[in-house]
Amino acid sequence: MNIGLTAHNSKKTLLESFCIAYKGIFKKHTLIATNATANHIAKATGMKVTSLLPGQMGGSKQMQNMIANNDIDLVIFFHSADLEQDAESMNLAEISRLCDMYNIPLATNIATAESLVLCLDRGDMEWRDYK
Repeated sequence: MNIGLTAHNSKKTLLESFCIAYKGIFKKHTLIATNATANHIAKATGMKVTSLLPGQMGGSKQMQNMIANNDIDLVIFFHSADLEQDAESMNLAEISRLCDMYNIPLATNIATAESLVLCLDRGDMEWRDYK
């Protein structure tokens, strides 16, 4: 499965810790992230992470296009809940909209992310193989 990972700056450490905790599961899949996030995860875990452009330089749009093209099977997007209407909140809204439109599981908090990753490990997401 292709797993899209992204996080706002205030949540990058949380995403790194999450990836360390679930490294055994993640290493069986392809991880895709915007540039800074990919670098943080790769450095923290030693895993290979496919790097997109930096978020503000088109990486968020690349992620959105991959979702729309059904090239991503699961998205984990840890975001700052206190965002105002700025570019970061617009990216979250668009990724959420696209995941809803194309039936891509999306986790925006650690509890949901853990549930989805454990489902992934059990094989409960194999229906994505028939896209």
